[in-house]
Amino acid sequence: MMQVSYKSRILGTVSFEHGFHFSTEKGVYTGITAISLADFAEKLETVDVNSILFHYPHGDFQKWIEDTLGDKELANQMCFIKTDISGEELRKQLIKLVQKRINWV
Repeated sequence: MMQVSYKSRILGTVSFEHGFHFSTEKGVYTGITAISLADFAEKLETVDVNSILFHYPHGDFQKWIEDTLGDKELANQMCFIKTDISGEELRKQLIKLVQKRINWV
């Protein structure tokens, strides 16, 4: 059995069931699912900001990126984004961090 490289795992695509399912603060699915890191960055740009404000403080993004995509480094970097900023600023910082990681890997 061939091992999947670190880069292809981080930048690869996962099944819909293993994707990141964006929800609202009430736990209601928004209908938006990201199935790769690039897809995640793209969905962050358009998903309702309330979904970002719901998931980020709970560590949901970090958990999915580390556990599903296998990128502990990016997950750890996300923890350093301050929480006392606006939802739109949080969105921008998350997108910037994820895109930087995609380009670096």
